[in-house]
Amino acid sequence: MAVKIAVTGFGGRMGRALAAAVVQSGQAELSAAVVRRGSSLVGADAGEVAGLGRNGLAIVDDLGQADFDVLIDFTAPDATRDNADFCARKGRPIVIGTTGFDERQKSAVLAQAERVPLCLASNFSTGVNLCFNLLETAARVLGDESDIEIVEAHHRHKVDAPSGTALSMGEVVADTLGRDLSQVAVYGREGQTGARERDTIGFATVRGGDVVGEHTVMFMAEGERVEITHKASSRLSFARGAVRAALWLVAEGRTPGHYDMRDVLGLKN
Repeated sequence: MAVKIAVTGFGGRMGRALAAAVVQSGQAELSAAVVRRGSSLVGADAGEVAGLGRNGLAIVDDLGQADFDVLIDFTAPDATRDNADFCARKGRPIVIGTTGFDERQKSAVLAQAERVPLCLASNFSTGVNLCFNLLETAARVLGDESDIEIVEAHHRHKVDAPSGTALSMGEVVADTLGRDLSQVAVYGREGQTGARERDTIGFATVRGGDVVGEHTVMFMAEGERVEITHKASSRLSFARGAVRAALWLVAEGRTPGHYDMRDVLGLKN
């Protein structure tokens, strides 16, 4: 029987991509489409809004009206916190692709993993998660002798910077090298900054146009440079990964806990 998947943030670009990915999966059905309270989309046909043709599913603005086995949430930090609490109370797994959490918000969300299976990732692309593994290798081999910089680019509508994916890449590199990212990260440079300190990890952010997502991590040594780059050309790459994670959480009665996409893909050592 198909897994029932509810999608929040359905009025956004990612919500529509998730709807398409659910339909394409062949293993799931879109059982609920949820938007923010008072949205003009309430009552509209979810299939039509997603460009998939009428499916008879009316969009709602209350998660309590949704029937689902697992929720996929790509919204905003406070909304995600509330949705994770709802899922925990109802005993439903949740997949979270929201970024931009502060420490308080993230702690509140992750606390729900004690009650239900929860998959939170900064990026659900298979390629990006493979890059995380490549970054661990590069950091072990090159990190202590290289200057490390991370450059990311996204569309003009993205509200957080650096991206959650860029920060995750920085965390992977810093953890591998035994550094605390909060102490060594440099977010942009201006003016007389002085010579670069070797242990720092720099971040540069680009915003504009319709760029779906591009990330490059540079390991720069004397005489050579290694770059690990991922470029996304469609939100479907993230949406398909999120649906894959949702199906993985439901499979075999996954136990409560905090998982990420590398768990789903079996990429953890």
